Amino acid sequence: MAALRRLERGCHSSPLFSRAQVEEISGSILHRSSFSSTVLSSLVGGNGEEKRREKGKWLTLPPFVSQKGPSSVGKELAGGKLAGQEEITTALKWVHQCFPHLPMSLVQKLFRLRQVRKELVSSGAQYEGQQLKRVSAKETLSSGEVILLPISVENFTKENNENPYNQKEIKFMRSLILYKDSAIIVINKPHGLPVQGGLGIRNSIDVLAATSLKFDSQESPKLVHRLDRDCSGLLILGRTQISTSILHSIFREKTSRTLKENIKDVPRLLQRKYWALVVGTPKHSSGLLSAPVGKVILEDGKSERITVIKERPASSQHALTEYKVIKTSNGYTWLELCPLTGRKHQLRVHCAEVLKTPIVGDYKYGWHAHKKWELIVEARTSKLPKEKHPFGLDFESGSISEKQPRLHLHCHQLILPNIAEAGRHLEPSSATKLNLAELDMLDLVAPLPPYMVLSWNILSF
Repeated sequence: MAALRRLERGCHSSPLFSRAQVEEISGSILHRSSFSSTVLSSLVGGNGEEKRREKGKWLTLPPFVSQKGPSSVGKELAGGKLAGQEEITTALKWVHQCFPHLPMSLVQKLFRLRQVRKELVSSGAQYEGQQLKRVSAKETLSSGEVILLPISVENFTKENNENPYNQKEIKFMRSLILYKDSAIIVINKPHGLPVQGGLGIRNSIDVLAATSLKFDSQESPKLVHRLDRDCSGLLILGRTQISTSILHSIFREKTSRTLKENIKDVPRLLQRKYWALVVGTPKHSSGLLSAPVGKVILEDGKSERITVIKERPASSQHALTEYKVIKTSNGYTWLELCPLTGRKHQLRVHCAEVLKTPIVGDYKYGWHAHKKWELIVEARTSKLPKEKHPFGLDFESGSISEKQPRLHLHCHQLILPNIAEAGRHLEPSSATKLNLAELDMLDLVAPLPPYMVLSWNILSF
């Protein structure tokens, strides 16, 4: 697996990787570790029959069969076009569907290096003697077409039994789960734990979920949306490629329809409600924030930030947020924020630049308010005892009683349709049409983190 990761990094860093080099490295990995044909068969399907056929250096995927698309189901759930229509499937999407364990970066690299082949077969035709043709990642497939990959990728689908995390860390990750079914996992993400990996980030939700939250599934959980590193609360992970695609479609359709249609006419199928503690009090107790946001580059390209764009609307993305005052005390206000669009840092920018009430602990967009920060002395509330948590996380510190409070932004409530039930609409064996309008709705609530509870209690006096 270490060699695999080195290969992946090498593919990223060198655009001059030759086909021979990739095959040589992949071949050395394959030589050191045999692959179970049983595992491969379960990945690509096949009623106990072996779907793999080696033709020298090629691995054959199952013939493509047109099917109902999960994206169309997501669009119908969000009030868009009718589901059940056959969806256009590209070669890249089909490869990823057959091999969900194969890193997407390496799949894309294989296509860029023109190492993916396609052959057209008709009913009863034999694989031998068929002419192979290079295929691009964006090329759409027709029923019966067969994709072939270099045989060296066989090793990438091998299960990795070595978990880099200990039992305490795995148990901690599973303790964050608030809801789990066959389609999704919803966790209460703690403050300070990044959602995605990056430079200098060793532990992130996407990596931890793949090793700790897989359970008995063939596929690793996949991110559906994002939360800032310093934001806490409800985070959805798709347990299958189908459920992830449905949810991605719902999120996209929600933003698209909100911007194109009257807000009152857009179905509130997917709702996220955040709780935030802000400095100051809005002029109105509730309202709709409508302001375009965009990225600006600062310090000669060394940093960037999101801000409200007024002079160049063409370069910005429109953002809509509903807000409601929950409680006001001692110059602070608890707000409920409902983003109707999904833009980066949307809630933080809208609070700081539109409402003029920056979120407590937001030093990026509310730096001016924090320069004048006055420590609130606890009168009758004692601090919670500190407890050691994995990955260096600290749940207790950061309330408004401290000199540097943490970001007080928490995804508190999530309302969404039962995706597991919606997925049945895609099953070829389904005898009856699923009425998506009658799906059960999931209503999930994540408790506030301890430091926000402490801030709440302090402001209650």
